[in-house]
Amino acid sequence: MKLVSYKTEDTEHLGVFVNGHIYNLNSCDKQLPDEMNAFLQGGEVLMEKAKKVDAQIKAGEIAPKEEVFFELLAPVPHPTSCRDGYAFRQHVAAARRNRKVEMIAEFDQYPIFYFTNHNAIQGPGEIECMPDHFQKLDFELEVAIVIGKKGRNITAAEADDYIAGYMVMNDMSARTLQMEEMLLNLGPAKGKDFSTVIGPWLVTPDELEAYKTAAKPGHTGNAYDLKMICTVNGVEVSAGNMADMDWTFAEIIERCAYGVDILPGDVIGSGTVGTGCFLELNGTGLLNNPDFRPQWLQDGDEVEMEITGLGRLINTIKKADSDFSILALKK
Repeated sequence: MKLVSYKTEDTEHLGVFVNGHIYNLNSCDKQLPDEMNAFLQGGEVLMEKAKKVDAQIKAGEIAPKEEVFFELLAPVPHPTSCRDGYAFRQHVAAARRNRKVEMIAEFDQYPIFYFTNHNAIQGPGEIECMPDHFQKLDFELEVAIVIGKKGRNITAAEADDYIAGYMVMNDMSARTLQMEEMLLNLGPAKGKDFSTVIGPWLVTPDELEAYKTAAKPGHTGNAYDLKMICTVNGVEVSAGNMADMDWTFAEIIERCAYGVDILPGDVIGSGTVGTGCFLELNGTGLLNNPDFRPQWLQDGDEVEMEITGLGRLINTIKKADSDFSILALKK
C-alpha cells in the first residue's frame, strides 16, 4: 500500500495511491482518520483497515471519488521527530578518504544518528533556500522509515515490526554552514535544519517483500535490494542500492529506542548512500583530478530521486527573495 498526504485548498488529507490516482481513505471508511499522524497513532488496527480499503480499490470492489485537484505533501507532514543515520560504510569511507584521514573503526561498532528539524519536513515541489544555503548547497540520497507504534528498549531482532513504511529521503545540506559549526564539534544542525524532503508516498513493508535480501554479515534486520538514483536537471549524478546499508534500520531503531520512547510518526533516515551527494562526488573528483570542477545545487535546479519500489521524489530549488546572511554576521 502507498499512503499519501495531500492538500485540497487549505485542508490536509490522507489517501492511498492506486494506479496513478489518489483516493481519500476517510471517504472509503469513516473509521479511518483523514490525517496521517492520527492514522499512525491508531497503529496496526487502522493499518489493517487501510490495507483492506486499498485491496478493495485494486479489485474494483469500491470506486470512491478520486482526488483530481490537490497538492502532494510529505507523506508524514508533521513528524513527531526526525533522526538521520549514518548506515552506508561506502559513503563514510569515501568522505574520510577524500579528507585524507583513515576510516574510523567505530563505524563498525555501533550505528549513530543525529536529530534534525522535524518542523522543516517537505514533500515534492519547491525547496526555498536562503543565500547562505547556496554556499555549497547539496542533496543527499537516502531511504527513510516512519515508526508505526510506540516502543522502548527494542532489540534489533524485533525492531522491523515497528516500521510502518519506507520513503525516499533527500537530506538537504548547506555545506558551508555545516562545516563551520562542526569545527566546534557540534552539529550538523544549522547546515541541515532548513529542509528535509520525504516522499512521494509511504510504502508499507509488505510491498517490498519481493526485494528482500540478506543483511550484511554480522548484522540483524531486514534488507532490501532497491536501486537508488539521483538526477540533477535530467543528468544522473548518483547511483547506489539500499542493500549496501551496513547498519540495518532494525539496528538503528535498537539504538534510537534505548532508554527512550520511539513514537508513531517518528521519521528515521538511513544516511547517505555511496556517491549520494556532491560533497562526496566533488571530493573524489578532486582527489583523482586537480582540474575537476566541483558542482553544487543552484537556483532553478530540478533534483529527482528514484528508488525501486518507493517511487520518484522531484524538487525544484528556489532562491528566497532575501539578502539576509548569518555568515556575514561572524565576528
